[in-house]
Amino acid sequence: MKILVTGATGKLGTKVVESLLKTLPANQLAVSVRNPEKAEGLRARGVDVRQGDFDHPETLDTAFAGIDRLLIISADGDNDTRTRQHANAVQAAERAGVKFIAYTSIVNATESKNLFAPTHVATEAAILKTGIPYSFLRNNWYLENEIGSIQGVMSGAPWVTSAGNGKVGWSLQQDYAEAAAAVLLGSGHENTVYEFSGKPLTQEELVSELQTVLGKEISVQQVSDEKYAEIMKGLGLPDFVIPIVLGIQESIRNDSLDVVSDDLEKVLGRSATPIKEALAQLVDHVSKMN
Repeated sequence: MKILVTGATGKLGTKVVESLLKTLPANQLAVSVRNPEKAEGLRARGVDVRQGDFDHPETLDTAFAGIDRLLIISADGDNDTRTRQHANAVQAAERAGVKFIAYTSIVNATESKNLFAPTHVATEAAILKTGIPYSFLRNNWYLENEIGSIQGVMSGAPWVTSAGNGKVGWSLQQDYAEAAAAVLLGSGHENTVYEFSGKPLTQEELVSELQTVLGKEISVQQVSDEKYAEIMKGLGLPDFVIPIVLGIQESIRNDSLDVVSDDLEKVLGRSATPIKEALAQLVDHVSKMN
């Protein structure tokens, strides 16, 4: 059996690869990356490093050749670009005769008002159309997405949000990565849809846990979208990013990330990392960055 992970040098992809290599012999693992030189460390460990670019489908034909089980990690970018890139990857998988596709989607994708949902709905549909056995790994929000806010409060700033009382099922990328590895290595995951989510919390509830970790009071400022955009601009975010961060706040506010599910624990075979412990890990990470 040969497994391939796309986007293997990205933040999530790196963690998936490391999780796989704990039990999978390196010669049974391949990775598809745009820049193979970034994966030289993996090549040195015996991993089959292949060049594959979602914008150039012909490279994917070579990258996916001889692969049994494929993990497509969703790309970065705007919805239209990602939808096109993912379609290229799915079609290449079909041409290559891949026997199983796992795909990192977003929680509640088909019912969601989430900013990013349209890409995932389109990609899930494209995979279904191939008839290849699949597993949709619908990940909730990565706790790592809050590192900027955590850095801010550690420097004395308030926690600023326009998400209101919307809840998010935050979990660490490591949890999502280990779950993806378990699906790729395990049996019985054909034609499954997993809603991977931690326990949903409001911004205030998350900050309350962070206060305990830091041992200091943190003020939460609930602001309007307009004020949030102004603050983000003041922090130096580029203009094209502002609608995205606003869309994220709106997606939280409209409860599209408020998903209660024990799928993550079932697939992991353990509890997801408790939020306090997860925040402590990120605080430690931020302290080392500074």
